[in-house]
Amino acid sequence: MAFSNLPAGTVDTLLKPENKGTLTSVLTYHVVPGRIDAAALASQIRAGGGKAMLKTAAGGTLTASMRGSDVVITDAKGGMAVVTVADVYQSNGVIHVVDKVLLPG
Repeated sequence: MAFSNLPAGTVDTLLKPENKGTLTSVLTYHVVPGRIDAAALASQIRAGGGKAMLKTAAGGTLTASMRGSDVVITDAKGGMAVVTVADVYQSNGVIHVVDKVLLPG
């Protein structure tokens, strides 16, 4: 669903062979190494005075914060995504579903 919110043609452009590097950057920007579940993330946000800086697999930074009871993730461009489903446990980590595509700087 998040990719459907991108401007028309963006996904088609990203899927072209010549844009494989860009697509990889966008996808790995959504990955934070470690096994950070919702409770651990909330703890990091509290410990950070309302913000947790998360280093991505792509080498960028995401900022996690709270808006009421929602966890909001802010990307390098100031785009914001809300976690809509937390703690989807997988064998290699934890997925938190967001409602927007996060973009590196």
